[in-house]
Amino acid sequence: MGLFSFRKKELFTEEEKSRLIHAIRQAERLTSGEIRLFVENRCEYVDPMDRAREAFLSLGMDKTKQRNAVLLYIALRDHQFAILGDQGIHEKVGADFWQKEALLLKQHFSSNKIIEGIEVCVKEIGESLLHYFPFEAGDANELPDDIVFGR
Repeated sequence: MGLFSFRKKELFTEEEKSRLIHAIRQAERLTSGEIRLFVENRCEYVDPMDRAREAFLSLGMDKTKQRNAVLLYIALRDHQFAILGDQGIHEKVGADFWQKEALLLKQHFSSNKIIEGIEVCVKEIGESLLHYFPFEAGDANELPDDIVFGR
């Protein structure tokens, strides 16, 4: 144990983590699409989309069978976020959809309703995935539903 040992403050409470994982599981249950949540305090990049791309690739999200994974990237302390959909889903929903979801998140975040904002965003992304990529027999959950915590 070091001289300056202290517990890193958790970004979310256990209850908040449970709510968000539940939202992801609910959103994914009727679709072959995948949703991941990546959260950290600070974004080391000027553009949070660059960090989202890095996380997306490092998590293997570009390897889903139908290229239908979506990453919600959030840097809490820096008040930055990005939503990145893989090629398969992006071709179906287009840029307007992502802008609408970003606005929705921004509105919730500006009211300090971070958990609720993520839940609503995950639900709407799940509905789009369901529309374009409904669950079919034999579909596997290709990516974990847990929250990824960065630096």
